[in-house]
Amino acid sequence: MTTHESRPSSTQLPVIAPRGEFDIDNLAPLEAQIETLIAAHSGLVLDASGITFADSMFLRLIVATHQRTDLRIAAPSPTTTRLLGVVGADTFLRIHPTVEAARTP
Repeated sequence: MTTHESRPSSTQLPVIAPRGEFDIDNLAPLEAQIETLIAAHSGLVLDASGITFADSMFLRLIVATHQRTDLRIAAPSPTTTRLLGVVGADTFLRIHPTVEAARTP
Protein backbone atom coordinates (compact mmCIF):
# COMPACT_ATOMS: atom_id res chain seq x y z
CA MET A 1 0.00 0.00 0.00
CA THR A 2 1.31 3.41 -0.94
CA THR A 3 -0.27 6.84 -0.92
CA HIS A 4 0.46 10.08 -2.67
CA GLU A 5 -0.71 13.51 -1.61
CA SER A 6 -0.88 16.60 -3.76
CA ARG A 7 -0.79 20.11 -2.38
CA PRO A 8 -4.12 21.92 -2.51
CA SER A 9 -4.57 25.46 -3.72
CA SER A 10 -6.39 27.79 -1.37
CA THR A 11 -9.74 26.91 -2.99
CA GLN A 12 -9.31 23.20 -3.62
CA LEU A 13 -9.45 20.18 -1.37
CA PRO A 14 -6.31 18.09 -0.90
CA VAL A 15 -6.06 14.88 -2.91
CA ILE A 16 -4.77 11.56 -1.65
CA ALA A 17 -4.14 8.74 -4.08
CA PRO A 18 -3.78 5.40 -2.31
CA ARG A 19 -2.40 2.54 -4.41
CA GLY A 20 -2.66 -1.18 -3.89
CA GLU A 21 -4.60 -3.35 -1.46
CA PHE A 22 -6.44 -2.09 1.62
CA ASP A 23 -7.57 -4.45 4.34
CA ILE A 24 -7.32 -4.73 8.11
CA ASP A 25 -3.58 -5.50 7.93
CA ASN A 26 -2.51 -2.36 6.04
CA LEU A 27 -5.22 0.26 6.47
CA ALA A 28 -3.59 2.18 9.35
CA PRO A 29 -1.31 4.45 7.26
CA LEU A 30 -4.22 5.53 5.04
CA GLU A 31 -6.40 6.12 8.08
CA ALA A 32 -3.67 8.26 9.67
CA GLN A 33 -3.24 10.28 6.50
CA ILE A 34 -6.99 10.92 6.29
CA GLU A 35 -7.08 11.96 9.97
CA THR A 36 -4.25 14.44 9.40
CA LEU A 37 -5.95 15.97 6.37
CA ILE A 38 -9.40 16.34 7.89
CA ALA A 39 -7.87 18.01 10.93
CA ALA A 40 -6.44 20.72 8.67
CA HIS A 41 -8.96 20.95 5.80
CA SER A 42 -12.70 21.06 5.26
CA GLY A 43 -12.58 17.82 3.29
CA LEU A 44 -10.54 15.72 0.90
CA VAL A 45 -10.57 13.99 -2.44
CA LEU A 46 -9.75 10.30 -2.49
CA ASP A 47 -8.36 9.33 -5.90
CA ALA A 48 -9.45 5.69 -5.85
CA SER A 49 -8.11 4.77 -9.30
CA GLY A 50 -5.16 2.80 -7.91
CA ILE A 51 -7.01 0.64 -5.40
CA THR A 52 -6.69 -3.01 -6.42
CA PHE A 53 -8.41 -4.60 -3.41
CA ALA A 54 -10.53 -3.25 -0.57
CA ASP A 55 -12.42 -5.05 2.18
CA SER A 56 -15.04 -4.13 4.76
CA MET A 57 -12.49 -2.29 6.92
CA PHE A 58 -11.73 0.03 4.00
CA LEU A 59 -15.46 0.52 3.51
CA ARG A 60 -15.84 1.35 7.21
CA LEU A 61 -13.11 3.98 6.89
CA ILE A 62 -14.75 5.53 3.83
CA VAL A 63 -18.20 5.72 5.41
CA ALA A 64 -16.82 7.11 8.67
CA THR A 65 -14.82 9.73 6.76
CA HIS A 66 -17.91 10.66 4.74
CA GLN A 67 -19.84 11.19 7.98
CA ARG A 68 -17.13 13.48 9.40
CA THR A 69 -16.11 15.64 6.44
CA ASP A 70 -16.59 16.50 2.79
CA LEU A 71 -15.26 13.29 1.22
CA ARG A 72 -15.20 13.12 -2.54
CA ILE A 73 -14.20 9.88 -4.25
CA ALA A 74 -12.60 10.32 -7.67
CA ALA A 75 -12.05 7.86 -10.51
CA PRO A 76 -12.84 4.71 -8.53
CA SER A 77 -11.21 1.53 -9.79
CA PRO A 78 -13.47 -1.34 -10.86
CA THR A 79 -12.74 -3.01 -7.52
CA THR A 80 -13.79 0.08 -5.56
CA THR A 81 -16.85 0.65 -7.75
CA ARG A 82 -17.97 -2.94 -7.19
CA LEU A 83 -17.51 -2.74 -3.40
CA LEU A 84 -19.40 0.53 -3.09
CA GLY A 85 -22.18 -0.71 -5.36
CA VAL A 86 -22.69 -4.06 -3.61
CA VAL A 87 -23.38 -2.38 -0.27
CA GLY A 88 -25.27 0.59 -1.71
CA ALA A 89 -22.69 3.15 -0.60
CA ASP A 90 -22.65 4.52 -4.15
CA THR A 91 -26.09 5.96 -3.44
CA PHE A 92 -24.89 8.40 -0.77
CA LEU A 93 -21.15 8.92 -1.34
CA ARG A 94 -19.95 11.74 -3.59
CA ILE A 95 -18.36 9.84 -6.48
CA HIS A 96 -16.81 11.67 -9.43
CA PRO A 97 -15.36 10.36 -12.71
CA THR A 98 -12.09 12.32 -12.39
CA VAL A 99 -9.97 14.05 -9.78
CA GLU A 100 -10.57 17.39 -11.47
CA ALA A 101 -14.34 16.89 -11.32
CA ALA A 102 -14.08 16.01 -7.63
CA ARG A 103 -12.02 19.09 -6.86
CA THR A 104 -14.57 21.41 -8.45
CA PRO A 105 -16.79 22.99 -5.80
